[in-house]
Amino acid sequence: MSNDWLPYGWHWLDDDDIAAVTKILRHGHLTQGETIAEFEQAVAAFCGAKYAIAVANGTAALHCAAFAAGVGPGDEAITSPITFAATANCIAYQGGRPVFADIDPSTRNIALDEIERRITKNTRAILPVHFAGRCCDMPAIAAIAQEHDLVVIEDAAHAIGSEYSDHGKIRRVGECIHSAMVVLSFHPVKHITTGEGGIILTNDDALYERLLLCRSHGITKDKKRLQKNEGPWYYEMQALGYNYRLTDFQCALGLSQLKKLPGFIERRAEIVRRYNAAFGEIESLITPHLPASRTAWHLYVLEFDLARLDCDRRRIFEELRERKLGVQVHYIPVHLQPYYRETFGARAGDYPNAERYYERAISLPLYPRMSDGDVERVMATVIEVVKRHRK
Repeated sequence: MSNDWLPYGWHWLDDDDIAAVTKILRHGHLTQGETIAEFEQAVAAFCGAKYAIAVANGTAALHCAAFAAGVGPGDEAITSPITFAATANCIAYQGGRPVFADIDPSTRNIALDEIERRITKNTRAILPVHFAGRCCDMPAIAAIAQEHDLVVIEDAAHAIGSEYSDHGKIRRVGECIHSAMVVLSFHPVKHITTGEGGIILTNDDALYERLLLCRSHGITKDKKRLQKNEGPWYYEMQALGYNYRLTDFQCALGLSQLKKLPGFIERRAEIVRRYNAAFGEIESLITPHLPASRTAWHLYVLEFDLARLDCDRRRIFEELRERKLGVQVHYIPVHLQPYYRETFGARAGDYPNAERYYERAISLPLYPRMSDGDVERVMATVIEVVKRHRK
């Protein structure tokens, strides 16, 4: 990364992080050691869940959750089209059918009435996505799920540390109060990183056991679960699982990063407040709403009211990149991807709110390592480009 290029997201590692990893590389187990359990326990405690299962990445975490929930051929699961493809893919991996529900334009999260409209006799699960770190209405989603006997899996890849109001009580994402499982991601652009990595949180004993099987080839050595026991070497493959294990040195990095998470979240929130203050009075810009509850803010997505501008989103995007702002678009609606059009018959026009959002959205740089000067540069550059294209 050059000194004058500002990416949309970037990790922040310091000497403590490097020392934590080096300690494992010099003296510890590289994989399947005690550091993995230590990291799992720390994340579970931070989020308020009973169990945490660390896996190779956020996609593996989603797949394990779908596996544990029993999603299979003939099942449908409802999720948002404004997400990374992995949220829907994990259902397809299990032979199920991903079903999309349009977003609420004000929150960019899945719309409650759209969820209810998409439920059929084949629906097994709902996968709400806390887009950009803003929490979905989990009490309401849980009520819908309970009425229809559905499993809820929260895709919280953007939202570790976020909170929401539950009838006056503040809940932290990951408590699993209104869901069976919550999935986190530790990719380098997320709030904390393990290089690659993910975690599934749950309070359910049976789901925990299923998640352990999924993570490691479907194999167990747990004497309480074995159908027989031929000796100390004995193990059983009880399901068709996967090799989704995370290493000890990655978990050592995660433990070090977790200590810094509150500060990372506060810095992100500070940048978001400054962006909103700068952009909020410009008629052609639509800023994200700031909820009353704490939001971890993985992304800062600005929408451009193109009716007030003399160009399309692509022109703005390219001009910002020419000025060395590493802007991005999150996301191309999943139903518009060729695989989903060809395999599941999705069509343009199916989800108008999601498609309208996509046509106007650009993610700006947002990460704790940004200096105040970097933030000022982003704001000045965006305003300058927009003013040049006002009608």
